[in-house]
Amino acid sequence: MANTSSAKKATRKIARKTEINKARRSVLRNSVRKVEEAIASGDAKAATDAFKAAEPVIMRAAQRNVVHKNNASRKVSRLAHRIAKIGK
Repeated sequence: MANTSSAKKATRKIARKTEINKARRSVLRNSVRKVEEAIASGDAKAATDAFKAAEPVIMRAAQRNVVHKNNASRKVSRLAHRIAKIGK
């Protein structure tokens, strides 16, 4: 348990940030899930539309340190390749 006032404040800040990051992570996962469901359905147009909505969400999560920037770039790249395969 924190004893000093600065440690108590740090605990409060961490708790607040954790809640915010949980919400951001769930938004990220939901957007990726929508793209994956559209890919699974085989609908290229729906997948492209979902990807256009998801890409900024993914990159914004990277900017805010919810996920690492390389992780975000990898997600975007892999989704883009999977969508490109549908079109062929």
